[in-house]
This record gives sequence, structure tokens and C-alpha cells, in this order.
Amino acid sequence: MRLGERWLAAAYRGDAWLRLLRPLEALYRWAVGRRARDYASGHKSVWKAPVPVIVIGNITLGGTGKSPLTAWLAGWLEMRGWRPGIVSRGYGGRSEHYPLRVTADTPAGACGDEPLMLAEQSGVPVVVDPDRPRGARALLDAGCDIVLSDDGLQHLALGRDIELVVVDARRGLGNRRCLPAGPLRDPVERLGRVDAVLINGEHDSPSTPSGYRMRLTPRRWHHLASGARHALSPLPFEASVHGVAGIGHPARFFASLAALGLEVEPHAFADHHHYRAAELAFGDARPVVMTAKDAVKCQAMRDPRHWSLEVDAEPDAAFITWLEARIDALAGTSHHCKSAKGQIS
Repeated sequence: MRLGERWLAAAYRGDAWLRLLRPLEALYRWAVGRRARDYASGHKSVWKAPVPVIVIGNITLGGTGKSPLTAWLAGWLEMRGWRPGIVSRGYGGRSEHYPLRVTADTPAGACGDEPLMLAEQSGVPVVVDPDRPRGARALLDAGCDIVLSDDGLQHLALGRDIELVVVDARRGLGNRRCLPAGPLRDPVERLGRVDAVLINGEHDSPSTPSGYRMRLTPRRWHHLASGARHALSPLPFEASVHGVAGIGHPARFFASLAALGLEVEPHAFADHHHYRAAELAFGDARPVVMTAKDAVKCQAMRDPRHWSLEVDAEPDAAFITWLEARIDALAGTSHHCKSAKGQIS
């Protein structure tokens, strides 16, 4: 296990040695608080879009399911007549120019794996830009009338109308300490200022807060070489597989595969890992099953053994009822952007 992974596991367990890092945690909390006060007081500027902005984020390190929720939101809004667009920082990618419109032909190395996955899954405009307000303006120019900011909770320069935070039920908030003494990107008190908390999963840890429920539901198998989608059952490949996950919480993916009846030899990689073909060569002919996030980075090296599991977010009915009321209220006060005024590179 890599050093970073060992530290993160310790932070979620609450290992005693992390107390040594509490002086650094105090410094981190001070910096986070000062930054928030600077934006709230106007010392740092906040750009307010003329359309609703929904931020989807988390306060913990590691995967929580926020990107699948973003994809679900995009589809839900489209069904209600909105024209959503997604803006992302594009972590793990580097482009020569921004804002960058993400298409099926955009290399993951330029835009990052999550934006490419979101563009493929949602079909709505996706823009990557480290400057989120600039990226949001590009979405307005593309004709969007509502903006979803993926992993945008800490990007305070972009004003927002709704903040949603996703928490992994099984890991919760760990030891409830901020970096580097714990896994929190923001203090626990930040949850009291967001609009809704969604708990992903069923088996709560002692540190899991209260909130609406959601789950990630496996939907289909994707064969990378042919592009074909297959139903979950019957299995389109042998049940003994190599499982590959370069995400924030690989164990959750391996557990999902086991729940579907697979015998999994797990291969965990760092979040946003950029794969080499040799890393997917395991010396036998067994199928290799990976996450959708990993699949977008492995297209160039795909072979007939490679599959991904596609999942959908499913928020509970209470959250959807709450969201409908909030969106309807925003629709009465927002100025929807006009038809596309230009192209995004």
C-alpha cells in the first residue's frame, strides 16, 4: 500500500498517531477559514452567474460518488426542460488552452478522467477550466441555462445557489479531523451551511452524518473493444476476473463486483492513475473489469478482455421532492441564458 493510501486509511480509522499532526491541522483550519472570510467579505471576488448554479462536492478526501450524482442531475434537469452544462476543474489533466470543451475525442490527459466520463455519460456540454467562473461563462455561451459545478464546494470564486455534499456511508467523516490529521477538506461545521447532504450507501460508520440517502446502482457491462453494452445477467464473460480501480475508494468497487457474483482478484491504483498497458497485463486470459472512470483512460490500450461496470446514482424520493421545490423556486427568479452565442475550443 502506498504511503498516501496508508495515511488515508489511518485517517478514516482514527489512528492515535495522527494526533501528532494536530498543530498542522490547526494551521490548515485557519487558512481555510481565512479564505472563506475573504470571499464572504468581498476581499476576493465571487462571480455570480445569471443562471442557477448547483455545486456538487464533498468535504472528505477519497471517492464518495459525487460524479455519478452530477451525471444523474444532468439527466434529471434535462427531463424537466433545462439545458444543463457541467464545469469541472479537470483534476489530473493539462490543456494548452482553457476553457476546454470536452468531447469524445478529447484526450483524458488534457481534460482529466472525470470530465471525460461525465461528457460520455451525460451527453450535456462539459467544460474544463481551473478558472471556474470562466468555465461557467463558456457554458452560458454554449446555450446552457443551468450550471453544475462538479467537485466545486471549495471553489468559492463561483457563486452558487445550491450546495450538495456527498458522504460515503461506510467511511463517514473518519476521525472528523481536517488535513493532515484527518481526511476532511473542510471542518465538520461546513456541513451545517450546505443545502443538502447525501449519504451514499447503506452501512453507516459511527461518523456518518445525517442526510438524504442515495445509492450507486450497477446498470450494465461495457465492452471496451466493441463499445457494446450488455445486461448485468447473464454474465457476458467468465466470473473469475481481475478487478481494476484507480478511484478514491477502490474497495467499494471490488465489493460491488463481488455482490454481482464475480470472483475478483483486486488491483487498486491511486485515484486518477494514468495507466500503462503493462499494468493491465496480468499474465493470464481472465477478463479485466474496471470502473467507468478508468475505462475512459484505457480506450487506447483496450483489448477484448477489457470491460467496465457502469453505475447510476439513485437518490431517494425525499431528496428529489426537496430538489424539485428548490429548482422551481430558482426558475422563478433566474434569467435563463439565450441560445448559443459562440463556440468553445
